[in-house]
Amino acid sequence: MSDHEFVSHFDDSVRIDAGGTATEIDETTLAEMRELAGRYPDPRSALMPMLHLVQSVDGRVSDAGVRACAQILGISTAQVNGVATFYTMYKRRPGGEQHIGVCTTSLCAVLGGDILLDHVERRLGIGEGETTPDGRFSLERLECNAACDFAPVMMVNWEFMDNMTPEKADRLLDDLAEGRTVRSSRGATITSWRQAERVLAGFDDGRADEGPSAGEPSLRGVEYAREHGWKAPAEPSSEDREA
Repeated sequence: MSDHEFVSHFDDSVRIDAGGTATEIDETTLAEMRELAGRYPDPRSALMPMLHLVQSVDGRVSDAGVRACAQILGISTAQVNGVATFYTMYKRRPGGEQHIGVCTTSLCAVLGGDILLDHVERRLGIGEGETTPDGRFSLERLECNAACDFAPVMMVNWEFMDNMTPEKADRLLDDLAEGRTVRSSRGATITSWRQAERVLAGFDDGRADEGPSAGEPSLRGVEYAREHGWKAPAEPSSEDREA
């Protein structure tokens, strides 16, 4: 584990750093935020995609982004802050170009997730929740990724890297640092965290067919059922339900 503590640069009770005024949000971004709001019968439903869009532009949930969301949706900044600080995918501090996540929940932990996180911390020289000084990598301890059949798993910009080991993690980090093409274990080519955030906001990057796809461990049960002629019970008829 990390042998140093993270030092916050702003009062944690403020939640979102209102002191940093730098932003890359421009009229194009504002137009896209209004477009997102227009996709929903209740514009407020667009808040979460809009926050992902803010992160794709500013690299975190900025105070300027909070104010823009509030103004477009007609809600208070406190309401925006409440959502932005509740969900862990929204970052209050600048994320790295590549955001690394290591799952340490249940099965991943049993199969080496904690060892893997410790190794990545030492390799990058940062603790969980931190970003390297050069801005290349940020690191997060993840809760369950629902990929237990591929444990232990890491994620790069929310894309799965399956059956990881410290040695595989070293090769992955080397490839990312050198700018070599990296593909997730089940499909998608790794781009950047900001580009991934733009996709999560709802803007297609034309790469949906790259993955993710189901892997052999995920299909083992259904294949076994097919081999043995197993089928799900038939839905009861209306007569049976009435009886």
